[in-house]
Amino acid sequence: GIGLLHIISALLDFFSFTGNIIGSGIFVSPKGVLENASSVGLALIVWIVTGVITAIGALCYAELGVTIPKSGGDYSYVKDIFGGLAGFLRLWIAVLVIYPTNQAVIALTFSNYVLQPLFPTCFPPESGLRLLAAICLLLLTWVNCASVRWATRVQDVFTAGKLLALILIIIMGIVQICKGEYYWLEPANAFEPFQDYDVGLIALAFLQGSFAYGGWNFLNYVTEELVDPYVNLPRAIFISIPLVTFVYVFANIAYVTAMSPQELLASNAVAVTFGEKLLGVMSWIMPISVALSTFGGVNGSLFTSSRLFFAGAREGHLPSLLAMIHVKRCTPIPALLFTCISTLLMLCTSDMYTLINYVGFINYLFYGVTVAGQIVLRVKQPDMHRPIKISLVWPVIYLLFWAFLLIFSLYSEPVVCGIGLAIMLTGVPVYFLGVYWDNKPQCFNTFVGQKFCVVVYPMEDEKKNEESAEEIELKEQSVPLSAEDEQTPKSADC
Repeated sequence: GIGLLHIISALLDFFSFTGNIIGSGIFVSPKGVLENASSVGLALIVWIVTGVITAIGALCYAELGVTIPKSGGDYSYVKDIFGGLAGFLRLWIAVLVIYPTNQAVIALTFSNYVLQPLFPTCFPPESGLRLLAAICLLLLTWVNCASVRWATRVQDVFTAGKLLALILIIIMGIVQICKGEYYWLEPANAFEPFQDYDVGLIALAFLQGSFAYGGWNFLNYVTEELVDPYVNLPRAIFISIPLVTFVYVFANIAYVTAMSPQELLASNAVAVTFGEKLLGVMSWIMPISVALSTFGGVNGSLFTSSRLFFAGAREGHLPSLLAMIHVKRCTPIPALLFTCISTLLMLCTSDMYTLINYVGFINYLFYGVTVAGQIVLRVKQPDMHRPIKISLVWPVIYLLFWAFLLIFSLYSEPVVCGIGLAIMLTGVPVYFLGVYWDNKPQCFNTFVGQKFCVVVYPMEDEKKNEESAEEIELKEQSVPLSAEDEQTPKSADC
């Protein structure tokens, strides 16, 4: 029975992990990767290398996840290793930029693929795209508020759907290759650049590719909720990330068997163009498949981000209301509502690929800080218990790639990356005013909404149970043991 429970929990973790990685990225990023890589061959290398680097980063996070077994992911690790200010800045940039922008991009991709078949000769109206994206966000926020089980089931169902869709794309690509349609895969043609190679642009190609792999650290945000994380966390990494890399690389191979680089770069919906060329009257399958994929991606992002805000509030870095959970459903409703509202405000986005560069740069900045924290922790506390312990070669490799990516991304997109850094630094005065300042006026700590959301602190129930047990024991000692008293309990005790 215990063995079966471990197998089931491992499978659920695997599906959740895989589903959170595979989202809109494979349907959005191919254009950005190819545009910056300057050739088909180098674009495929970028996809492979990004998968390898993602796997290395996930292994580093796995060690940290079981060494510091707290929900909140890299926020919790950075805070514990480098102190409150560093942790707060990670949380600050996640609240203001990373999660709202990610979720807005995925929701807009969902609405774009749903509405595109209704506008075959033109682009869907911007107002319609934003309205449908908002409906998607509101619906999934309600699901996550209602039940954790519902949220995970939605994730599992849509994971299966989008994996089947990507398998269809890969099979169609193999059929194309068997027919001899592999002109752009031949070495002489694959590495023929349509523009001059540039190291800075190649770094941006890696940022575009990393967006598709986003969510690889999903399980680190819910470590406290995993069954046997020492076993299931590395197992999910070893199975999921190689599978995702395989799917992404072969999906891109399939794309170029049906489209030239110029056709791919001219398309705003790569999968739709691919389906129109190969599926004929069945081309409607592609927009539906992408809609399923992105719907699950929004759900996974909401689930993860709400846990991060919950963890931050529990540590005193966000309003205490965000650390509360519903008294019956045990879901972080205030954190979910906050996440939803901040994402709705981001639906005014326009250039999706600039936003991806923007978010990717900030994400990688803190990924590197977190992995550097792993090395610092090894030096400061070498005897600390580590259920998972990897060679330090892996974090060093990750940090070398990280340095290359950040330096050349900043060189190629100084304005976009500089804005991200500036927004991050605005968190410094906020930290000293809101967190470091102990003797704040009461108005700083007063928030409305606890009764509206019917939420309490997770520890309050345990304290109440402990207090009630002590009160019962005192009452039993003080109440006379007479037959009359035993037969007629007081109304207060009832």
